Amino acid sequence: MTRKLLFWFFVLLCLGVAVYPITYFLVEGNFGLLSTKPDSLLQDQRWRFFFYGHIVFGGVAMGLGWIQFVRAARTKAPFLHRIIGLFYTLAVMASGVSALYIGYFATGGPIASIGFMTLGLLWIGSTLVAYGLGKKGQYRAHAKIMVVSYALTFAAVTLRFWLPLLQVVTGDFVISYRIVAWLCWVPNLIFALTWIRKRERLPI
Repeated sequence: MTRKLLFWFFVLLCLGVAVYPITYFLVEGNFGLLSTKPDSLLQDQRWRFFFYGHIVFGGVAMGLGWIQFVRAARTKAPFLHRIIGLFYTLAVMASGVSALYIGYFATGGPIASIGFMTLGLLWIGSTLVAYGLGKKGQYRAHAKIMVVSYALTFAAVTLRFWLPLLQVVTGDFVISYRIVAWLCWVPNLIFALTWIRKRERLPI
């Protein structure tokens, strides 16, 4: 029962962040993260293109990825599992490439930029590796690497937990943003790798 409750809490977090980008299209003015950016960046149409590409396709990846961890869905509907996996991979590619571009301009300078761009590279890389393993029929390895991929996707959730807390502790948004550029995904990655190591017989 506890495991089921934790799983559905996890799903609610994923879905909540998945639909969050919609607010950027409903709220007038510079909402959320946009309110922290300088006017010169906000007026850059290329940056805005990649920003919206990142949040929209990132939301799609977040909203689809959790379904792949439902064992019944994988075993009873393998075709659907493959279709969702394809769309998840495409969404990660679009959002990840966009993240690399906007990460270069991250608030907080090189420390934040390197953090977010490293996340983007690992996210793209792990997802491509996992997808390739699945296509080759190496399902156990595929499942393990996909855990890494979605742990990095989940950085969108953990960022939203850590950033307000860091702002309370530091009292400074820029310092908090530099820290969260790493804190939002490094613990997730460590958790995923530890979880995989403890379950060498990960079910497919």
